[in-house]
Amino acid sequence: MMATIKKFEEIEAWQKARMLASEVFLISSETALSKDYRFRDQINAAAGSIMDNIAEGFERGGRIEFINFLTIAKASCAEVRSQLYRLLDRKYIEEEKFAQLYKLTEDIGNKLGAWIKYLNISEYKGTKYKNRDSSTQNTKP
Repeated sequence: MMATIKKFEEIEAWQKARMLASEVFLISSETALSKDYRFRDQINAAAGSIMDNIAEGFERGGRIEFINFLTIAKASCAEVRSQLYRLLDRKYIEEEKFAQLYKLTEDIGNKLGAWIKYLNISEYKGTKYKNRDSSTQNTKP
């Protein structure tokens, strides 16, 4: 997976996270959520965190770091999924929109989980370590 993708924008989970962030922003600007400042800012930050952590982790160039950032992105995705209930309960969105966004967060979370699982068993170390010889690491001059 990671070896064939050249830039984070190609990652389907990032693309879907971008869609989610856009949807959340529209809700926060077109509904009464726009005046619920703390919640508006919290859900926008969490939605943005998903795509940003995928991007940052990918650009770090190391497998272990990527796993760490994907884990953070997955947690932010769960945070947004939880916040969708508050959107619904406070009547900022209807059941149909809730169901659509809930499914999107589930899809993103599943894709991130699959990436994490793959990277945990992969021998791939990442581009950061591509040209390093393991025999030269951890040696003192």
